[in-house]
Amino acid sequence: MPVRRRLLAASVVTAACLGAQALCGTAATATDEVVSRGITIPAFYNPPTTLPAADGALVRSEPLKLALSLPSLNGPLPGKATRLMYKSTDSNGRPVAVTGAYIEPSAAWKGDGPRPLVVVAPGTMGQGDQCSASMGLEHPIRFNGETVSVGYEDLTIYRLLAKGTAVVVTDYVGLGATDRLHTYVNRVDEAHAVLNAVRAARQVAGASVTAESRVGLFGYSQGGGASAAAAELQPSYAPDVNLVGAYAGAPPADLDKVTRAIDGKELAGALGWSLNGFVQSDPSLKPIADAHLNSKGRAAMTDLSTMCVGDAILKYAGADSEDWTKDGRSISEIIAVYPNLTAFIDSQRIGKLKPKAPVRVVTGISDNLVPHGQARQLAKDWCAKGANVTYQAELVPPLGSSLLNHMTPLLTDQGEAVDWIVDRLKGRGVSSNCWSMPLQP
Repeated sequence: MPVRRRLLAASVVTAACLGAQALCGTAATATDEVVSRGITIPAFYNPPTTLPAADGALVRSEPLKLALSLPSLNGPLPGKATRLMYKSTDSNGRPVAVTGAYIEPSAAWKGDGPRPLVVVAPGTMGQGDQCSASMGLEHPIRFNGETVSVGYEDLTIYRLLAKGTAVVVTDYVGLGATDRLHTYVNRVDEAHAVLNAVRAARQVAGASVTAESRVGLFGYSQGGGASAAAAELQPSYAPDVNLVGAYAGAPPADLDKVTRAIDGKELAGALGWSLNGFVQSDPSLKPIADAHLNSKGRAAMTDLSTMCVGDAILKYAGADSEDWTKDGRSISEIIAVYPNLTAFIDSQRIGKLKPKAPVRVVTGISDNLVPHGQARQLAKDWCAKGANVTYQAELVPPLGSSLLNHMTPLLTDQGEAVDWIVDRLKGRGVSSNCWSMPLQP
């Protein structure tokens, strides 16, 4: 395994290291640099010991050089970027530092009112700090023999900037910020990180967005789940956010079904990221992990904790979780026999609350990685609650690869998704198509 330092707060380490010494360490100081798979993580990403009280408060910021940028009379194209660290609250009610980036576009906003803001919730990046979306803006492709990191969300971000919308991208809890592991697909952590990114963006020096700016959410895959969770928590958690629309593409709304689907497929490594994050969020689950993971499973959890999605596909594609357990049962089978584990998974279910703003749910009918059926169910659940839902099933034929089945709608629908969110930012109304649910696959 590559030499690296994983700097975790002592309380987190005690709960989350899964018995694997490689995950244990000491809290970083403000000047420490962390090395993850040969990539140096700037000291900016090390959170201070004390955080501000207010959610969304800026902890620090600095200029961020975009790798893909051109000079123009109106400033750099597509805009001026700022790296952020802001305060959020995790699913246990504790303060947490989250990093990300804000981009002030060079393009003019052609709608009415102040310039709007879109929060881009990234899709699966991995669990290593070097995988964060904010670093992907500065280093779109990284390959050093130890890690493969691709900033694939840059395309979405640049398309939105070209429309004249400001963009803020969140790195989520623990992806980038070096004091803990990324709590992958934790519904509350992700939703809070997304909504607090809006509050942080308003405080950036030179930002044109205001408290009156219309706000849209945009995410696919993990990002679709984060966008969906944020949309339904916004009325209670962030009523100050002027949310006018949320796009949720291929959202993992039901983790029980998603966990079963990814086991043995190209993105099987996501099982490790999920388990690492679950144990960190709920330390009472650690004894279950200790009791069931064999040496191969513990090694995989440690290995995956610093991997990007490219690394995990190269090394763990097709992995069966049955090989990671002492009795040969899959992780899903083990989860099913523990009430506290099933309750934890159920607590991550998206669709139990009604979003106030219009939502657009898109899923590919051939998606067998983040299953089409559970994403469609999210749209049905919201429709039953009276939400304004635009549901669309992408009729993509099976492509022989679960990863391609899952990722193809990201590209085939992206233009329409961007136009839909921009229409909401311009104040244009949209009617629900819940009536069409029985007619769509």
